[in-house]
Amino acid sequence: MAGIYSRFICKGLSPSNISSNNYLFEMGLLKVAALFFIVGATARADSFVANLPYNAQGLFNESMDYLDRAYDNSAGYLYETGGAAALRHNTRSSAWYAIGLLARNEGSDVVEAESIIVNVINGQFKDPKAQWYGDYQQEPEEPELGSPYYPPVMYGSWDPNWRGFIATAFIVGLEEFGSFISPEVTSLMLESLYNSTVGDSYRVGGVDGDNLYPAYTNPSIMRAFVSGWTGRRLNDGNMTTAGENYAQQIIDLFDRANTLSEFNSGTYTGVSLFAMTLWAKYLPDDSVMKQRGASMIQYTWEAVSNLWHPQLLNVGGPWDRSYGFDMTKYLSLLALHIWNAVGKNKSSIIDKPYIMSHNSDFAYGPLFAILSEFHNSLIPSSVIDALESFKGEHTFTSSTYSPPFDLYPRNITAWLANNISIGAETFNENVIGGPAKNQDTFNPALMQWNTGDGVGWLTLYATEMHVIAEAGPGSLNLTYPEGNDTSIFTFLLSPFTAKRTISSLEDIQGLNLKVSGTVDMNYTLSFAGGFGGADTTINDFEFWNVTFTMPTNSTKVPHLLLEVNLW
Repeated sequence: MAGIYSRFICKGLSPSNISSNNYLFEMGLLKVAALFFIVGATARADSFVANLPYNAQGLFNESMDYLDRAYDNSAGYLYETGGAAALRHNTRSSAWYAIGLLARNEGSDVVEAESIIVNVINGQFKDPKAQWYGDYQQEPEEPELGSPYYPPVMYGSWDPNWRGFIATAFIVGLEEFGSFISPEVTSLMLESLYNSTVGDSYRVGGVDGDNLYPAYTNPSIMRAFVSGWTGRRLNDGNMTTAGENYAQQIIDLFDRANTLSEFNSGTYTGVSLFAMTLWAKYLPDDSVMKQRGASMIQYTWEAVSNLWHPQLLNVGGPWDRSYGFDMTKYLSLLALHIWNAVGKNKSSIIDKPYIMSHNSDFAYGPLFAILSEFHNSLIPSSVIDALESFKGEHTFTSSTYSPPFDLYPRNITAWLANNISIGAETFNENVIGGPAKNQDTFNPALMQWNTGDGVGWLTLYATEMHVIAEAGPGSLNLTYPEGNDTSIFTFLLSPFTAKRTISSLEDIQGLNLKVSGTVDMNYTLSFAGGFGGADTTINDFEFWNVTFTMPTNSTKVPHLLLEVNLW
């Protein structure tokens, strides 16, 4: 391997700015080698995208066009697609783009893909003593991680989940397009996967500030897969066994109620479905991941189909983690799966995805499209029907469990009817803001409805560790069993096109709302705007803040009942 490393220098880098431990590549030689692979693989490559299902072709081509515009050929990286990074680059989306280039294989695509892959691997952290070993830089511009000038901050200056995001992309590339990749780069990718897997094994929930428990579903599923796949590919029995054992812990949690612990997230249910597809597609029959991947995908889709509202183009609540309050305004990964399954116009993705909030996740589009035919074969036909057309008024009940944060499982209830959904989950936890400890993304009780001018929404902003929340026909019932006279019920309410300024709940558009309970009925009202107001926006969304308090010195249990009907 040392001979390989010494022969090449990576595009955009030079020996003066790469340590002797980094992988050095001569891209001229790499291009020559790549040409031989292109010639041999052209027939298969030319047909790959053309042979994708119709919906997947649309997703692939649109997302690749989005990424093509952000590619910096001189650096061999994508620019940060969010547009607020002063032309810095992004490692993770570059890795995803590289696999899309391999799939497309037009012109210099394979050469550019190898250039990107080598750059990403050059930015992998190489010190086995560091907690971030085997992880990848978030941007090539960053200073040395762990230096006095750039201290290590988990989910700040480094993100441990990027091991899984990048490693899974590499594996898709090797599995689907391995014949296009030169032996030298293949060896580098396998070495990188090995280092990533070893580094990921350092992660233990509750140790060194890490939060990777099996209940942290999306990175856990990726971790198990990468360990199991890499161990088999490199004949490392310990690595293989570690992946299988960790997968079993995820499965044990899932089997309690056939639900993911990280339940009903527009973004992370999408990641989990992607990762479970890797379980089902790329592992052998003796793997528990292969044995269970397909059924877990089916159960997950069945839950989604009971909460997806085709009239609103949103998945109803509750949402454990959400980067917005209306899926037609932010780009969710679950919506990319729905695009693959039933078409873009029946998903929540608008005509111009690149202007939606959180649009940087569109970089995942090529990978989702590449796997779509296999993934779609696992979706039950009844789910497809429910995604395409509203199946009528119905209720849904389930539960999920996220130890060590849940003191008991979270009980889920939802009601969907024409143009409205209400969803809630009862929880008793040792943190505020759900297992992710994030009040801005945790939506344990909410409703959405058709205002006549778009989707209206009202969601509880969690301020308690213990809440009994129940959704029923036209109602949302909330109780704080351990609350007191200082407890508050804060709701975030959507703005309305037909009435920009509201002064009371009577001004809500499209919905009549009746409030009762033990709270003081004199609520406060404030606005969170992008350019002003008493509050600040959450995940780019403006909202009205409606807060109910308890009467002074009240000894009653805090309780609030919302009853609604559409105009």
